[in-house]
Amino acid sequence: MNDTVLVQQRDGIAVVTLHRPAVMNAVDPELRQGLTDALRALDADPAVRALVLTGSGERAFCGGQDLDESATIDTHTLAGWLNRQHAMYQAVRDVTKPIVAALNGTAVGAGFQMALMCDLRVAHATLRMGQPEVRAGLASVVGSYLMSLQIGHSLNQQLSLTGELITGQRAFELGLVNDLVEPAQVLPRALERASALAALPGAALRTTKQRFRERTQPGFEEACSAGIRYQLECYSTGEPQRAMREFIARRDAARTPKPPNE
Repeated sequence: MNDTVLVQQRDGIAVVTLHRPAVMNAVDPELRQGLTDALRALDADPAVRALVLTGSGERAFCGGQDLDESATIDTHTLAGWLNRQHAMYQAVRDVTKPIVAALNGTAVGAGFQMALMCDLRVAHATLRMGQPEVRAGLASVVGSYLMSLQIGHSLNQQLSLTGELITGQRAFELGLVNDLVEPAQVLPRALERASALAALPGAALRTTKQRFRERTQPGFEEACSAGIRYQLECYSTGEPQRAMREFIARRDAARTPKPPNE
């Protein structure tokens, strides 16, 4: 574990916090490895009966992939990068204990996908979530597959092709979110959900989760493999690199202090 992923235990419930609040808890190599290691360790710990996954601060659960990393990717390094991302996602899917997402803020891209891999999701009405990949020049492949397990084809196609985000309220209406509460109650409600699941017979819960995982694993593996093919095609055009450079330039310009008026 490292300081980008924090773990606290509360009466048998492990709260796993993505901790890069200055960049909306975006996924970089340290967070990716830290989360993977933390989930595997907690799943093997007999003292842990359930998990809650959340983000640090009030702005974001996870703002997706850190563009400072993805802007360095090219067609030679893309497959390895996506395979490492796949390993992080698989670590979420492989947790045999109940895992509840406490969506304290924005959940987009990789963050949205990790939330969908959790067993239950708690959110508040005004947060934003979705799959904005196409706006960064990337194909929406793994995210669109995960959404296909939750919503119908037409809406999935709309969200994947437009990259538009939806509110927590809309996500709740669509069934993407299980509980909608006030912002301050997101973590407490997620802890309640995790505790209630942890109190159920363990073998029944574990095997039910295993069955869901078995049914969806072939599709998930195929989506991850397809993602490499399609992102290679996208990267070969230069569009993702250009979109990311433009975003980083705008961000850095906004961070640069303006000189005082003479």
